[in-house]
Formats: sequence, C-alpha cells, structure tokens
Amino acid sequence: MTHIVAGNTAPDFSLKSLDQKEYSLRALLERGPVVAAFFKISCPVCQFTFPFLERLHQRYGSSSATFLGISQDDPRATKSFASEYGVTFPLVLDSDGYPVSNAYGLTNVPTIFLIEPDGKVKLSSMGFDKKDLETIAAQLAERRKIALAPLFRPDEVVPANKPG
Repeated sequence: MTHIVAGNTAPDFSLKSLDQKEYSLRALLERGPVVAAFFKISCPVCQFTFPFLERLHQRYGSSSATFLGISQDDPRATKSFASEYGVTFPLVLDSDGYPVSNAYGLTNVPTIFLIEPDGKVKLSSMGFDKKDLETIAAQLAERRKIALAPLFRPDEVVPANKPG
C-alpha cells in the first residue's frame, strides 16, 4: 500500500488515549477537521515538530478542529514525551503492530495529515515541513474565521524542512 496523499479518503480508525478514552476518526470528523500526527518518541524530527503542533493546537484547535497525536510507543513513554515537549492535545496509542500506521502506509515519522470532515485528506506531510504547517494554520484560521497569526517567531531559527 502506498502512502495516503491529499485527495485520498483517510482510513477510519479507533484508538485509545493514555487515559483509556476511545478516539474514533469518524466521530471526530463530525465536529470538524482533524490534524492527525503520527510519531515515535525516539524520533528527533518528531521532538522538533511537536512543539509547533502544540502551538497550532493552542491557536486553532477548538470544538471545531481536533488535534490528535498517534504514538507508535507504549503508554509510559508516550506520556513522558507529552510532558517533555508540552503536548496537551490527546495522544492515542498505535503500538500493537501499528495497525493504523500501516493502514496509512507510513514509511517515516512524523507524518501529519489534515483530514476534512468529509474524510478526504487535504494535506499529507512527511517529516518537518515549515510550509505544510503554515498551510494547516491558514486552513484552520480560515475555517474558524479568525486572523492568521505567524506560527514561527522572528527570533526562531526554523529550517524549511527536516526529513523524518
């Protein structure tokens, strides 16, 4: 299976979070778009990317857009990652054989998908991609009808991309 790309329908999934709450893609899409970010705690590019995803979540996540981290690690390691990198959006576990990661055809992490309420993938991004994160910000700002704020501060040195 090839990597899911923009225009494809996102495979449905249902995974448990660290607090054992069930998160189903279909149910989340009823509220609005979903930003699904797959990661491994040992991945340096994931460690670099997730604070920016948290920034996006703080600005544009709401009752109308859901951010979801999909961990390929065990609960203890995932909880530690969330604490270390300041992640407050829900993290779900895809650790037993990675069924969801495999359904999405992942070859690298982080891989981030912006999934529209109709289930279609609007954006598919592998590794860290500054332009893709800015696109997600613009899409969510437009949907919420709020002003787009710069995602990156002028004092930050942020590369255009980092492969995962």
